[in-house]
Amino acid sequence: MTRLELINKIKHRKQELNITIENLALLSGIGIRTLNRFFAGDDVKLSTVEKITSLLGLDFAGNEIISLDKLKEQRAREKAIFMASLVQSTSALEKQGLEQSSLDKIIHKFEQEFLNGQYKNKLWVV
Repeated sequence: MTRLELINKIKHRKQELNITIENLALLSGIGIRTLNRFFAGDDVKLSTVEKITSLLGLDFAGNEIISLDKLKEQRAREKAIFMASLVQSTSALEKQGLEQSSLDKIIHKFEQEFLNGQYKNKLWVV
């Protein structure tokens, strides 16, 4: 596989997930300038390519190792847990921490909002 083919696979996956270059940079820990250089076909470290492909559910050759749906579900779960932790932290400060069953319901509700609801366009926003 050529570098151009790999870049095109990664661009395609990025578009399928609707991730901006800015959010890709934040999620991967790679600078925007480095990402722009990569997408322009310039040389970057192999670790940079690995971080990008891993985040997008691809292997080092740009082949899918995690389906789009599974990747979205994982991201929705991560964000839902984060949002629920904010609710739990606030409740705990007020000495009204939530029971696990209530916390699970909140996480599920957040997951559904990130996957299908009003926040589905915010799934990859940091």
